[in-house]
Amino acid sequence: MGPLHGIRIIDMTSVLMGPFATQALGDMGADVIKVEAPQGDVVRQIGPARHDDMGPIFLNTNRNKRSLSLDLKRPEGIAVLHRLIAEADVLVYNVRPQAMARLGLDYEAVEKINPRIVYAGLFGFGQDGPYAARPAYDDLIQGASTLSYLIARASDGTPRYVPTAMADRIVGITAVGGILASLIARGRTGRGQRVDIPMFETMVGFVLGDHLGGLTYEPPLDGGGYARQLSPYRRPYRTKDGYICALVYNDKQWEGFLRAIGRESLQKEDARFATFANRSRNIDFVYERLSDIFGERTTAEWMRVLEEADIPMMPMHDFESVLEDPHLTATRFFTTVEHPTEGTIRSMRAPVSFFGTPTGPIKHAPSQGEHSVEILRQAGYSAEEIDSFLASGAVQAPPAPSSKENTA
Repeated sequence: MGPLHGIRIIDMTSVLMGPFATQALGDMGADVIKVEAPQGDVVRQIGPARHDDMGPIFLNTNRNKRSLSLDLKRPEGIAVLHRLIAEADVLVYNVRPQAMARLGLDYEAVEKINPRIVYAGLFGFGQDGPYAARPAYDDLIQGASTLSYLIARASDGTPRYVPTAMADRIVGITAVGGILASLIARGRTGRGQRVDIPMFETMVGFVLGDHLGGLTYEPPLDGGGYARQLSPYRRPYRTKDGYICALVYNDKQWEGFLRAIGRESLQKEDARFATFANRSRNIDFVYERLSDIFGERTTAEWMRVLEEADIPMMPMHDFESVLEDPHLTATRFFTTVEHPTEGTIRSMRAPVSFFGTPTGPIKHAPSQGEHSVEILRQAGYSAEEIDSFLASGAVQAPPAPSSKENTA
């Protein structure tokens, strides 16, 4: 089921960036085999949980996968992986390439096993620069790609990280595109290829697409930065009883907005409001004035006014209110499913819908090694060989989950 039905992916990723990418591929119908070390993916331990090693971030980043717990420090474990690689379409990893080379799993070695494989690496830095061997995490890349500087400029001068793993997820999405493009190329050439997806370069390009500004030119026209996005007044507007997210942007929207609130004359009386260009040059003043206007009515009143005037707006949700959003309810974005070990859990629908090659039902995020025996059988190992692997510790079957109290 799904457009990637028949594509097998060896997923050697952990934590967030790589698993987020491979989950998207699994959502599209690929058979994703998650290869976990004996200690398991550390993200299993993050957040409140009903059982050990089944935390919420893991559950929401590892659906539509099968788990194989494999000790790659043992020759038997490496041998198993080699057999799987020989029949796979894609291998994805997110450790430093030097670590893959130490395991004998660099591209040159993997290509000899399977010249058709797409070998995709998600890591910190491009391998032709001085940072090549450095470790990287989302926080570090946010700061290095100017995101923290931008937050400081747009607020009180204190640099911060965006409170979500933005770099991990953006790089993960970028990797999905690179992997799919490589599979298309393989369809033409018959050969796979190595694909590098570095975090630093990906995020610098992502951020500076907006903010390179006058530094685009040589000599520079200014010091960089997109003024509208950097305005300290670009934020949800405070109303009489809460907040609302609204964007009065183009000339038509401004005319409609001012007409709806009975202030049509403002554009004639104050040139700073007259045109898109003038508003852009005076964006701090314009946004500050809007902040005053939005404080005059309640959130519900503004929702009605803006909807009638066809002005872009949305409520400012919190974690609980977004679960009740009427649009998300109508599209069944949030659903409850029964997980075999975790009971009833809330699941989020994959955002992309395929109408010609629809995907099947969601498969639950697996417990560690849940599919080890199944995967080995499919790879052609006998029952005796599988028992030997389990006895030696080269392969692990899932431990029985141990209950624990929910923790924050």
